[in-house]
Amino acid sequence: MSDTSPSAEITFDDFLKLDIRVGTVTRVEPFAEARKPSLKLWIDFGAEIGEKKSVAQITAHYTAGELTGRQVAAVVNFPPRQIGPVMSEVLTLGFPDEHGEVVLLAPDLKIPNGGRLF
Repeated sequence: MSDTSPSAEITFDDFLKLDIRVGTVTRVEPFAEARKPSLKLWIDFGAEIGEKKSVAQITAHYTAGELTGRQVAAVVNFPPRQIGPVMSEVLTLGFPDEHGEVVLLAPDLKIPNGGRLF
């Protein structure tokens, strides 16, 4: 299956297994040790989930300064993943542009941190 072909059909119960939440980026640092240019993000998902760290290859369209305070969407119920010396706790979501570079998925209005996608 390629990145552009449709995935196999799933049930609504399968969709409900994904916990996709909105959070606000509170801090951003370059991830100098990464093989591909990446940033380390700290994202506040509200009182229930708290602040989680994510590593994202988003440097083509975003700088650390413009990401702080921005809301993003992320999968919060995948197991943490070790990426070099950093433990990435959530998967920040985006879509590829015409060159395959990530464009972040985010609400177009400010909403409370921790809101779940439905």
